[in-house]
Amino acid sequence: MKRSVVLITNRNKPKAMEALQEVRTLIEQYGHLLCELHSDDEDGLPDPKEVDLVVALGGDGTILSAARKCLTLDAPLLGVNTGKVGFMAGFELDRFRQNAQKLLSSGELHVQPFTPLHGVVRDAKGQPRFSGFALNEFVVSAGPPFRMITLDISVDKQVGPKVSGDGLIVSTPLGSTAYNVSAGGPIVAPNVDAMIVTPIAAHSLSFRPIVIRSSAQVTIRVDSVNSVESQGTTLIADGQLNHRLQEGDTLEVSAAKEAIGFVLDPDVSYWETLLGKMHWASTPDALGRKQRG
Repeated sequence: MKRSVVLITNRNKPKAMEALQEVRTLIEQYGHLLCELHSDDEDGLPDPKEVDLVVALGGDGTILSAARKCLTLDAPLLGVNTGKVGFMAGFELDRFRQNAQKLLSSGELHVQPFTPLHGVVRDAKGQPRFSGFALNEFVVSAGPPFRMITLDISVDKQVGPKVSGDGLIVSTPLGSTAYNVSAGGPIVAPNVDAMIVTPIAAHSLSFRPIVIRSSAQVTIRVDSVNSVESQGTTLIADGQLNHRLQEGDTLEVSAAKEAIGFVLDPDVSYWETLLGKMHWASTPDALGRKQRG
């Protein structure tokens, strides 16, 4: 039995376009190609009842874009990496090529569910102005003219700290190796039920990242914002969806009710990926050899 596949590609990436014909041919040979979409396409999704699998060809950005479509299609996502790191991709191109028949026909899929974050922005009167999902993280970014902003944080309606700085990150474990780790947050294994709250350049020596349970609700009240012309303090979901924030806005972040199933290569463990792609705990000399190689 052939699986019905939606193929999503970032056509702005030369390496993805180089691999597109081969991946398309493999899908047509071993599966059934329902449709092809650009990673930026918002329309053109088929009937969810017809979809067995979504294949995303590209890097982490393409996979994040495809993941939001998978919430609508309720189908597992198989990422094929053609990007620089491709940390979120379940398969490198050569491994997909080797396993294409099993993956695209009736072979068993190794699917791991990941729960995204759901965020709602309400204005000062409590009216919702934005609602969306983030598989990696929600970021409240200070924005131009890049003065410090002030945010009030609470968890499960328990009053927490006030933070002044460049913003705040609320991350999933899957996204802990993205912006979160760059801002000094911890790496959290993706099968841990948690979310991570990490300040960005906090004007405090004692505000450290914190890991909390995934069922908690984080509420962030925006006390002060930046604003210049059409830019300013912004909520950013997965580095792709932007929403301007105003003074008095409140962001509520909690675990989504929906989950996204990632098809993973059973022969490659998370720890191998962490070591091989993130160079976790590599010594300076070893990292230099990898980069030169």
